[in-house]
Amino acid sequence: MALWKIILLAIVQGLAELLPVSSSAHVVVAEKLMGLNPTAPQMTLLLVMLHTGTMFAVIVYFWRMWMRTYFSSAETFWRFFVQALWATFLTGAIGEALKVLIEKTYFHSAPKAQIEMLFGQLQIIGPALFAVGILILVSGLVERRQEITGFKSSAEPLDLRQAGWMGIFQGLALPFRGFSRSGCTISIGMMTGAAKDTAERFSFALAVIITPVVDAMELHRLIKAAHASAGTGAPINLHASIVSSLLGAVFAFFAGLLALKWLSSWLESGKWHWFGIYCIVASGVVFYLHTRGF
Repeated sequence: MALWKIILLAIVQGLAELLPVSSSAHVVVAEKLMGLNPTAPQMTLLLVMLHTGTMFAVIVYFWRMWMRTYFSSAETFWRFFVQALWATFLTGAIGEALKVLIEKTYFHSAPKAQIEMLFGQLQIIGPALFAVGILILVSGLVERRQEITGFKSSAEPLDLRQAGWMGIFQGLALPFRGFSRSGCTISIGMMTGAAKDTAERFSFALAVIITPVVDAMELHRLIKAAHASAGTGAPINLHASIVSSLLGAVFAFFAGLLALKWLSSWLESGKWHWFGIYCIVASGVVFYLHTRGF
């Protein structure tokens, strides 16, 4: 793949990943416009490595905040550990159940099809963007109503119920490009009574936990595909794919730092609902591209 394409995808991913607008949807659309196949093992590995770049941006940006919030004492760390473990368990359970269900129903006529085949289908990405846009708008309305009535969301750490709901919605986001992980988890956190900054911190902490697992899964998928293609006329250059993915992660890291500052400022200034409006408009654009044959 040309270097400029990797850099462009990295910038798109880095800027969009940490905003609740679904970076995956943006990257998939960019890939299609550049004539690339988003479902190819090389491209799905690149995508998750771009996620890894932004994961490190998350760690750098939130580190001091996490230290104060989750590591200030043994008690607070244990509370965070239990909540993160519970949320991650629910994410894995929901995500795996959806994966099996989709592969056995949507792809019933193609026994060897994998969930990654969904990633390039704009007719699914569009509705997913619309759904998360509605969810963000609803959470914004809840926030606005609370401001009018004088109700204040709890600034206390999340409880197990709130963490569980965020884990469930993160699991729902796993197979569907367009259903923004950060958008749905922060929104459901707000809707269950958490303060925006509390939900934001926990949402991105969950991202750091789950990203290495997804990285390992996609690397394994690429290695299997490379071995399977060795005897065909179109072998996969495993080394080049890994190098290009690592390079993309570096660019995504720096773009991700910029996006995090934007997200936090918008969360603090009461503009959360604008992300929902953007997702709804973006869903219309995606649907239009689908009708144009992309």
